[in-house]
Amino acid sequence: VQLQASGGGLVQAGDSLTLSCTDSRRTSSNNAVGWFRQAPGKEREFVATIGWRGSTTNYADSVKGRFTISRDNARNTVYLQMNSLKPEDTAVYYCAVALGSTPTTSMDRYRYWGRGTLVTVSS
Repeated sequence: VQLQASGGGLVQAGDSLTLSCTDSRRTSSNNAVGWFRQAPGKEREFVATIGWRGSTTNYADSVKGRFTISRDNARNTVYLQMNSLKPEDTAVYYCAVALGSTPTTSMDRYRYWGRGTLVTVSS
């Protein structure tokens, strides 16, 4: 597994942004994938996760209704569509591949981590 997250940038509050996470080695299509984020001075936190089929998802309460996680296994890519962005969404966003196929919010169940992509939301 070799993950690359992309799509971050500087946006204004209320804007939308889509992050992508691609596994260049094409070995994670049977695994759950999660998005996490780490704001300056804070611990890394769970954002969203999706099962290997793409039919099961779970979200942090802080992003529920605004963010949507999806995946395209043919492209080995997982997406995080972020709408109605808020300044408190500002963070480095990381994608990670879980040990199994079931989505999980537990960070220690994720084995492979990509480099993060920075999202900055201005007010």
